[in-house]
Amino acid sequence: MGNNEPVCIADEVPFEIPESWEWVRLSTVNEMYVGNSINETEKKQKYTGLNDGYYYIGTKDIEFNHTINYDNGVRIPYGLNKFRIARKNSILMCIEGGSAGKKIAFINQDICFGNKLCCFYSLGVNHMFLYHYLQCPVFQSVFKENTTGIIGGVSVNVLKGLYIPIPPIEEQKRIVDKLQELLPHIEHYDKNEAFLGKLNTNFRDQLKKSILQEAIQGKLVPQNPNDEPASVLLKRIREEKQRLIKEGKIKKDKHESVIFRRDNSYYEKLDGIERCIDNETPFEIPSSWEWVRLGTIYQHNTGKTLNSANCSGKLMTYITTSNLYWNRFEIDSLRKMYFSESDTEKYTVTKGDLLVCEGGDIGRAAVWSYDTDIRIQNHIHRLRSYIKLCTEFYYYIFYLYKHAGWIGGKGIGIQGLSSTTLHSLLLPLPPLEEQTRITKQINLLFSSLKTL
Repeated sequence: MGNNEPVCIADEVPFEIPESWEWVRLSTVNEMYVGNSINETEKKQKYTGLNDGYYYIGTKDIEFNHTINYDNGVRIPYGLNKFRIARKNSILMCIEGGSAGKKIAFINQDICFGNKLCCFYSLGVNHMFLYHYLQCPVFQSVFKENTTGIIGGVSVNVLKGLYIPIPPIEEQKRIVDKLQELLPHIEHYDKNEAFLGKLNTNFRDQLKKSILQEAIQGKLVPQNPNDEPASVLLKRIREEKQRLIKEGKIKKDKHESVIFRRDNSYYEKLDGIERCIDNETPFEIPSSWEWVRLGTIYQHNTGKTLNSANCSGKLMTYITTSNLYWNRFEIDSLRKMYFSESDTEKYTVTKGDLLVCEGGDIGRAAVWSYDTDIRIQNHIHRLRSYIKLCTEFYYYIFYLYKHAGWIGGKGIGIQGLSSTTLHSLLLPLPPLEEQTRITKQINLLFSSLKTL
């Protein structure tokens, strides 16, 4: 077959067109070329702060809404022939990197431009028709199919070979006019849809916070007078702690907190001194509940610090804060380090333990629900109740405290969760049976929220 013989391209064109239209390659109806790169040192020394010259436009200067920031502080003096010029009424399109194919803009003056941008200067085609075609889903799909490389992009030579349908020039104008008429309505619809999407998301989040606020104030389910009061539960917790201290399994708390109610106020006895803590309690709780410090009801410690020089003990898997998300874990890929026999128990997590982030997303928490034990690195607190509690209820408290800004934000304003800070965190203690009823109701309501 000779080089000039026609080739069937039916498999290459993406859709059918009217008989009066023609398929052509982009390079047939456009001058297409990329701009010039400038290293940061040269840009700063030679082209920054000039009062005259061509504006120099890079990918970062083009917004996803197709606007251009011309006055970015960089200009190219007139007459420097080594820089390519994009002429007024040209189209710039990013063809390399994360913005490839997505950043497209129409320029209203002559400019210089970067090497990751391709200039389209129309040769007889309505430039606004071309501008809209480059943004249409069909072309965007073809562009994506031709994207290659680690960074991701389409070379200008490949781009030149892609097809564009060309209607008669008067029809091009009618198409552009109709698009200009419809686009404001489409944009208005998009904005409303985005607003509704945000409203739906925020609505669920706000409703979750409201549910949890009601829950931890004792307003989500009714109190049952037949429940064992929280005061009795607290007494059993203290008795268990004394037993563990006597057996040498835990150390005595030198600063044991005792919180009690008197004259409709809450007081705390600490180191032999009583003080009113009404200004510390963030909300009211039922009379059958108690305020406690976290260290009163939970034994807690952080994980092991990674030390690459330590090669003694047994090589075991562990998790870090990067594995811990709200109410779930990502454990597909775990690392290992050495744990000695003496520290394995301290750093081992068993089913039912509550894990809380010390840093990063401060207060992020999840209950370890796996049958298999795991170890933890530092920056994660392991919370283990002295006697049986509904730990999921306390997970929800951390969720509310965090999202209400009481941890890592305003309100209570806890900016970090050191062991000392965590130990003194003020928590409500409902009767055990009520903890379970509350948690079941939260789970039921949260499940219903998914269908909204």
